[in-house]
Amino acid sequence: MKTQMETDLKLESSLWVGNKRHLAVLTGWHLRWTEADKKNPDKKTVSVPVAEVVGVEEGRVEILPHKSVEDTGRDFTVFYVKRSNSRTTSGLLWRLGRTQFTCPSRVLRDQWTKHLWTVLKTHSPLRPHRLLVFINPFGGKNKGRHIYHSLVAPLFELAGISSHVIVTERANHARDHLLKKDLTGFDGVVCVGGDGMFNEILHGVIGRTQQEAGLCENDPTVTLQQCPLHIGIIPAGSTDCVCYATVGVMDPVTSALHIVIGDSQPLDVCSVHYGPGQVRYSVSLVGYGFYGDVLAESEKHRWMGPFRYDYSGAVVFLSNRSYSSTVQYLPADPLLSSPRDKTRCLSGCGVCSRSTERLFRNSSDSGSLYSSYSGPCSNDSEGEWVSVGGRFKCVSLTCMSSSCAKSPLGLSPSAHLADGTGDLILVWDTNPLGFLKYLHRHTTTQDQFDLPFVEVHRVKAVRFALAGRGEEAEDNESLSNGMDGEDGGHVENGSRAGSLQHLAVGAKGQTMTSEDKTVTPFMCGLCCRKTPAVSVWNCDGEILPFPEIFCKIHGQLVHLYARGIEDGASLRDCSEERVESNITCILHK
Repeated sequence: MKTQMETDLKLESSLWVGNKRHLAVLTGWHLRWTEADKKNPDKKTVSVPVAEVVGVEEGRVEILPHKSVEDTGRDFTVFYVKRSNSRTTSGLLWRLGRTQFTCPSRVLRDQWTKHLWTVLKTHSPLRPHRLLVFINPFGGKNKGRHIYHSLVAPLFELAGISSHVIVTERANHARDHLLKKDLTGFDGVVCVGGDGMFNEILHGVIGRTQQEAGLCENDPTVTLQQCPLHIGIIPAGSTDCVCYATVGVMDPVTSALHIVIGDSQPLDVCSVHYGPGQVRYSVSLVGYGFYGDVLAESEKHRWMGPFRYDYSGAVVFLSNRSYSSTVQYLPADPLLSSPRDKTRCLSGCGVCSRSTERLFRNSSDSGSLYSSYSGPCSNDSEGEWVSVGGRFKCVSLTCMSSSCAKSPLGLSPSAHLADGTGDLILVWDTNPLGFLKYLHRHTTTQDQFDLPFVEVHRVKAVRFALAGRGEEAEDNESLSNGMDGEDGGHVENGSRAGSLQHLAVGAKGQTMTSEDKTVTPFMCGLCCRKTPAVSVWNCDGEILPFPEIFCKIHGQLVHLYARGIEDGASLRDCSEERVESNITCILHK
């Protein structure tokens, strides 16, 4: 049954597209045009959702690569989203589609352009009107300015979006601006750069929101306020993991079009508490051991550029390091989802949609979400703290798949963007060949968790302590006292004297000592250097100076101008199915 909006006819008339006459119809949800040739039995109908119309211009207009206008008084051009498959990724590339219409009269032309703009304003309430744009001129290949002004700015202008552009001059320039300057009137913040630039924006937006709410973000027991400002990412860096994991492609035009039409993708954020009352935020990786060592090593070779990460990875791998530590985690409800369920978080993800209802169960409208958030740790029926200890190659926590061009499925392929949980990956000490197999599987479609020395758990919070530091770890429990009272008791370790005596409690109640999972190294390491006793944390590309941390997942804390990765196969199926009924949902060319 058609909705009232669908049947509410806005405008209908005969228009010419090229040398063919079409019957054009504008309703509340779609703009359709159908060939009016009576001799052609296979009449072609094109239907563009109003939500994906970018803009309307009078005359015959070109926007990219350069704007040109030819106005005869009876023409108008409609710009819209047009999809195409990417050859290198699973996501879909978005391009600026364009169709030029010719009207019988100027009056009818003016009527069409007026109605189209009215429908866009009425039925696309989340479209931004004013954006604050930060450009990192040094990110990637120093093309940030060129990418914005040649590809992004023309699309913003076409859509009627005004922007205030700031070219950053130093580290944390964007973060400091967001924390201190007046942001009144801005609908969102856009970063033109890589993951480092996004991280600055993330800290600035979250910090500013908590300031205005009167909350202490350094207190791990505080439920953080959801951020009202959307964040847009224009990929222009050496690494664009967040963009890849939320859009599926690293393409400036695709990302700009998501911003223009006001797409909204909620995103979980992990707060990492360390040292005396300090906090950092992460969405893609909090890693200890291998990933921390690679980052620390790469800082010594910044002159190499992006190649330093490959070089440092090889050096750290050959060093064959592992570290003794104790990891405690608060499991998420296994009935909701699992990191081993072989599903992918795609656009319209059912797990994330149900999580919205669970996280904001008391909200009646979008405006009340900020006051009704119950947090990911409010359900005391979701288990007790579990503790494991021993020697680990690496310990990782991620709130998303963390997929990228080199790792198409990412660190945790079944991780979700907005379900209020993170995936904890424990890689126990093993021989170098075994660890190499684990690393190599990240570049293929093989299951990297299907190895005897790898564990993965869906969690709501994590504590990490060094081995043999039981007394200090007990003191650090004050970081999460507020959570212990809500989520059940603490599973105590068998002994504090050494990590080899800690018990790893399995999902089925089985216990196994870490001695069963620890392998004695047989390589002396690169250049026979002494293995350090302690690693560092890699928090989204930043080194944390304190090894002992407490992490808490905040469900849907921020929103991106994105919609998740679109499944190209399902969209093609949808298109083919609707073509049979003479209505095409998505235009492919």
